[in-house]
Amino acid sequence: MNAPYFHPQSLCESTRIGSGTRVWAFAHILPGATVGRDCNICDMVFIENDVLVGDRVTVKCGVQLWDGVRLGNDVFVGPNVTFTNDRFPRSRAYQEKVLQTIVEDGASIGANATILPGITIGAKAMVGAGSVVTRSVPPRAIVMGNPARITGYSETPVFPAREDGTAGPAGTPKKSCVQGVMVHHLKEVRDLRGNLSVGEFHKDIPFAPARYFIVYGVPNSKIRGEHAHRQCHQYMVCVGGSLAVIVDDGRFREEILLDSPATGLHVPPMVWGIQYKYSPNAVLLVFASHPYDPAEYIRSYDEFLALATAKE
Repeated sequence: MNAPYFHPQSLCESTRIGSGTRVWAFAHILPGATVGRDCNICDMVFIENDVLVGDRVTVKCGVQLWDGVRLGNDVFVGPNVTFTNDRFPRSRAYQEKVLQTIVEDGASIGANATILPGITIGAKAMVGAGSVVTRSVPPRAIVMGNPARITGYSETPVFPAREDGTAGPAGTPKKSCVQGVMVHHLKEVRDLRGNLSVGEFHKDIPFAPARYFIVYGVPNSKIRGEHAHRQCHQYMVCVGGSLAVIVDDGRFREEILLDSPATGLHVPPMVWGIQYKYSPNAVLLVFASHPYDPAEYIRSYDEFLALATAKE
């Protein structure tokens, strides 16, 4: 095992520095801090006492990690990222309890971003340079702006639509890379009087619907879904405007654009679903195979991953 390296101009008061970690000039690490293995702590970094840094973490120049910051493994923190740990700071007024800010495994934070206290940045999420993060960020989400908003998802390919924008010939479903998810092109009739799209139960929708619901009036900055169902199938049709759907079976993820009433999306049970990028006039019609039951929902992504892995 390689001993940690400390630049002659660094000041490390902690004895809990992992093997292979490199601490560069003018970095200062206080005695209570813990830094994992193979980390790169660059010039002018300050790490306070109640800080945990995982393995293979890169902290670029000019970053301060204050009490309560928790960095997972393989995290990247860009130059001059600002962490905070007090929502209402006052000179010489100290909070009773420091808020924890958690950055989960594989997440990246771009240069000059500001991270408010008490939030979690999910695994493999990406924070754009200069963003101000005021709320927790879901796993793999890409956020940008002030305040930061979700603009996409990392490691999530886009479903390949045909050149004319349809999913396939009418009545011919097209498979997603996510297990069980199918994109249907419904029958469509166009003429000078207007357009008509039609689907038949038991033929185009592969289950008997027990209910439907309609989602509309969603601000385009909002994210819906973020859950999976244990037994319930769903069939989605965007009857106005457009939106994007993320589907995830725990192994594969894909983003599917719904922008036509002639496209239907079948999402089976045990698929994590997210809907976002709502256009101002978006109207989403959803048929469900089961009546509403709160116990049917899996709302924690970690729980979903555990169940999906156990199923394999």
